[in-house]
Amino acid sequence: MTQWVYGKQVLRQILSEDGHRPLRICLAVQDPEIETLARKANVPLEYVDRKRLTRMTGSEHHQGMAAEIQPYRTWSVDDLVAEKHGQYGFLVALDELEDPHNLGAILRTADAVAADGVIFKKTHNAGLTPTVAKVSAGAIDTVKCAAVTNLTRTLQDLKKKGYWIVGADMDGQDYRSLSYDFDTVLVIGNEGKGISRLVREQCDYVVSLPMRGRISSLNASVSAGILMYGIDAARFPLK
Repeated sequence: MTQWVYGKQVLRQILSEDGHRPLRICLAVQDPEIETLARKANVPLEYVDRKRLTRMTGSEHHQGMAAEIQPYRTWSVDDLVAEKHGQYGFLVALDELEDPHNLGAILRTADAVAADGVIFKKTHNAGLTPTVAKVSAGAIDTVKCAAVTNLTRTLQDLKKKGYWIVGADMDGQDYRSLSYDFDTVLVIGNEGKGISRLVREQCDYVVSLPMRGRISSLNASVSAGILMYGIDAARFPLK
């Protein structure tokens, strides 16, 4: 079953050489850049009115352009482990993260720090949807994702492969107290409940962000971004 993605940045990415090649492009506006890219990639162009595009995509936030695509590909965890981009392996695991906007933002940061992949559960978790694609600004095509049935068992398997599990939660040690000079799986929990008990039991470390102001917590994707760059410093040290 095909699906729709929309927004100029997403279309620009999927029309690039390494992007998720669309079946067709539908435009409710004239955009010379997208039209040129579509013709260069030999992707059919169709011009429709804005109301029809809204019905097709199920959203009013399409920016006047959308692409019909095959569902986004997922990879195995072994595929993610096999490709280390930095000095140490780095994976992000999501424990029932439900907001697609958070997933999209995490994918975008994962691309920025060259994470080796993102792991999430097949159920009770945001998946690879058009909303995620739009928020990720194209990172949904560049970051390998693995959907697993049992996250706890997946973490156990990764520990056997030499990874250390670092969970993010409110009562952990300051995230700056770790050197991250090891293969790391960063676990981000649910927006409201945090990391589940079974997943937390697999964590070798639990880290927190210091909160010095009046607000007691940060958005999940914001917290993830800060922690990912903390780990990035160990993987790509300054020369």
